[in-house]
Amino acid sequence: MKIRNFSFMAFIAVTCFAMVSCGPSYNSIKRMQKMEEGVSNPTTKEELKEALKKYDARALDLVTTQAQEGMWYKILGTRYLDEGMYKEAYEAFKQAVLFFPNNQNLYYYIGICAGYLSNTELDYNATGGLDSATKKMNYLKLAESAYLTSLEIDPKYYRSMYALGVLYVFELKEPESAIPYLERFLEVQKRDTDGMFVLANAYYMISEFDKAIALYDQIIKINPNAQKTSDAQRNKKAVLDAQYASN
Repeated sequence: MKIRNFSFMAFIAVTCFAMVSCGPSYNSIKRMQKMEEGVSNPTTKEELKEALKKYDARALDLVTTQAQEGMWYKILGTRYLDEGMYKEAYEAFKQAVLFFPNNQNLYYYIGICAGYLSNTELDYNATGGLDSATKKMNYLKLAESAYLTSLEIDPKYYRSMYALGVLYVFELKEPESAIPYLERFLEVQKRDTDGMFVLANAYYMISEFDKAIALYDQIIKINPNAQKTSDAQRNKKAVLDAQYASN
């Protein structure tokens, strides 16, 4: 029995994402300045105070500059993403995360880009077959890794919960993996009918028909718009038919 899915764009892809710190640390920057400042070997209390003052000022300036560079990469990635230039956006967000390795939003955007690339990258070498399938799966696993990393940073980051649900249901075909994330998502976004559609589909895939029907009833009750309500009614009927056939 075919369930009609409400419009969902598949994201996500592979290869674990390394959290590499970019550029020198604050202390290493201070060490790098000692020859420029001309106080490489302060001895007296006054010399030490002056040296620290000079090092701190220079280090703060350089750290601020690096932070600005990371922000520019983030803005650039967002612009590319808005234009549908997913490969360029992916590369920009990868650079940004080197400056901000604990930013959950950046990992989410990396996952989004990787998911799009898994479905839009052409096989320019016309190799086809396993190589093409492997490339797609690598992007999907990378996206999965990026979303999971964003949730490690912020366990309440609901956008990655939803994205993982979409990934597991529609791309990786792992509805059991999707369900916990989608249930958590709906605890936060209680009236999000898109999330309800994805979770209902996951329940349907593992033959949890009653739970799927309850979600479709909830969507119908919310009545977000004519198209979604019609889809929910149609899907509910399909689930009821499947439930009847399985008894």
